[in-house]
Amino acid sequence: MSPEGLGRLWAGWRLPYLEDSSAHRDGGEKGTCIFCRILASDQPPEETYVVWRDDTCAVLLNAFPYTSGHLMITPVRHVADLEDCSPEEAAVLWQVVRDAVVAVRAAYSPEGLNVGANLGKAAGAGVPGHLHVHCVPRWSGDTNFMTTLAETRVLPEALPSTFERVRAAWPQP
Repeated sequence: MSPEGLGRLWAGWRLPYLEDSSAHRDGGEKGTCIFCRILASDQPPEETYVVWRDDTCAVLLNAFPYTSGHLMITPVRHVADLEDCSPEEAAVLWQVVRDAVVAVRAAYSPEGLNVGANLGKAAGAGVPGHLHVHCVPRWSGDTNFMTTLAETRVLPEALPSTFERVRAAWPQP
């Protein structure tokens, strides 16, 4: 029996994240890194949420997004910091960040965007061992009492729908 007035917000999709070992989330060695595992898998993009990729970089949906449309752009090669990227990787990475901004704007018409990287655990990187740049659409008022008081985000769209929406908006060469 739950206490009077206590609400429940079901988030069963988070269980694999909670059960996953911290070694898989921290971006440790290649092979245990969640990004490396996703990019090396034989699963189709619809299951791994790989929106776009080439031999140098990839774009993934954040499985635990701040808002719908939250993308992560990462080198395919397991590198932790910007200075670890080759000049080619860095050039491709920033071109793909630009493409991600174009796609998110086309798909969601946000009022603004946050684009950035958290370099290292102390800077807030959830996967500190594998460099990635976040592209997050923002709207006035998108941070409300749910995030502040309940430490819960309310997302209006399921990940498969976000995947299709962003993929359809991805810039064509």
